Amino acid sequence: MSVRIAPLRLEGFEQLPKHARRCVFWEVDPATLGSDDHLSDPEFEKEAWLSMVMLEWGCCGQVATPTPATRGVGDPACLGFVLYAPPRAVPRANRFPTAPISADAVLLTSMWVDPAPMADGLPQELIAHAVDELVRRGVRALEAFGRTPAVGELLDPCSIPPDVAPVLEALGDCSVEHCVIEADFLTDVGFTVVAPHRYFPRLRLELDKGLGWKAEVEAALERLLESSRLQQPVGAGAPAAPVPAGSVRNRG
Repeated sequence: MSVRIAPLRLEGFEQLPKHARRCVFWEVDPATLGSDDHLSDPEFEKEAWLSMVMLEWGCCGQVATPTPATRGVGDPACLGFVLYAPPRAVPRANRFPTAPISADAVLLTSMWVDPAPMADGLPQELIAHAVDELVRRGVRALEAFGRTPAVGELLDPCSIPPDVAPVLEALGDCSVEHCVIEADFLTDVGFTVVAPHRYFPRLRLELDKGLGWKAEVEAALERLLESSRLQQPVGAGAPAAPVPAGSVRNRG
């Protein structure tokens, strides 16, 4: 199957997976809802937020879809996506103990990729496309709040530190396990920790080095591929080489 990564358009909202259309973890501050822990129409709220950001700021996501010629019956309309926005448009950003996001940075909020084998390497490609677009727009840096494996300790309400409690307050079926990107993945694709934290460090990828980001991301991808080769059984075929950003990837 061939996959195309393109900027998210509002008319493509319906292509996103159901959880992505209903998830408002980043877009709505629970404090504004009083005692309610849910919204009557989270899908409407998410679409309204996307519309607002696109109107006031511009494109705020990248989406991976099968090309029409290769999409079979029953294949998903969306294979992956990544969302980002200026921090002023992301109410949840102020709740993290490692906030605030730097004044010169855009906040990477959400990422999801279909777990099917054809999606191997797609998360890195989505990040590369996002970075490519932000560089063209003159953005200096991309930052994100990462989730460490230690988050599993927070399942016990009695063990939640006060500075973390505001992060864990969620809406509907949203949670940090589903809605916060893994810190290890972010470091693998070139981000560095700028505000350490046991559970939710803040990470940063510098984009003001001209094309320097590209070399960093490609080097990170090469490390991932090399690790994959080392873990393969003897005699297994070598993985396909990564496709440059901006191209259509053939996964057939």
